Amino acid sequence: MTVCSSKKTEALHHYWLLEEEEDEDEEETEERGKRKEKCSVASLSNFWDFVRRMLAALALAPGLLASRAPARAGSPTCAEAAMAPIQLADDKFTGNVAQYLVDLHDSKAAFDFCGGMLFQLRLSDMLRADLMERAKSDARQPEVFDASKGRMSQLPSYSRNAEADNARLFHGREIRQVPDAAGGMGFVLQLSHAGDDPEGWSAQERSTYDGWGHDQGRTWRTADMYESEGWARFKETYGDRAFGLNHRCYWHLDSQGRLWLSAEDGCEGVYPPAPRKKLMGLF
Repeated sequence: MTVCSSKKTEALHHYWLLEEEEDEDEEETEERGKRKEKCSVASLSNFWDFVRRMLAALALAPGLLASRAPARAGSPTCAEAAMAPIQLADDKFTGNVAQYLVDLHDSKAAFDFCGGMLFQLRLSDMLRADLMERAKSDARQPEVFDASKGRMSQLPSYSRNAEADNARLFHGREIRQVPDAAGGMGFVLQLSHAGDDPEGWSAQERSTYDGWGHDQGRTWRTADMYESEGWARFKETYGDRAFGLNHRCYWHLDSQGRLWLSAEDGCEGVYPPAPRKKLMGLF
């Protein structure tokens, strides 16, 4: 009995030790789990804090780079970049836009408007003389925008008014029923000087201009109206049956390097015109 009791006592003692060890293992496991959870939360918090810091740094980077990086000598400004040399799909273009526009006027070039309406480009005497002077000095060349500026409303600082500067924006008119217009359709697209041009927009045309609207709701002027508003030689130049509508216009390219003359309402013509398809190969 003494031996058995001793063995039982040893067995119980061993069992208690095992239970204590298991309890300690469970407590240690639980503690490790808590530490891992804390580490995970801390790591996640640190990660998002890192992300926030990176985003803040990226937001500030452009300003820091702009303020710290000195401009290189001779580096182009934004204005110079906008007036970078353009490439036109016309071998006659030599890089001088002002001269090119004068040449188009002198050669009675016709622009293809609306897929088949040929309008002869015609410059007023005052605008032609001004472009000739600018062609000689290469100063303040007319601006030709890239293909991304397919509407006047996409131009920088665009606003609805009657202003023009003879460089970015021009005063223009579509004039119809002109007997001798190149293209054979009786259409002329006239550009005039925005200053005190005898052939330019009248005070009435400037004050009532709404060229961003549809043609049907606008005022078309007859030959008599033009002369009564100050254009003394309108009938002599275009004929007594001619009539017209004023538009602000600008120049832009397309993806093929062709030159477009566009009005504020979105109507535009391209030069050189696309070759006309013959009907049944005959006409």
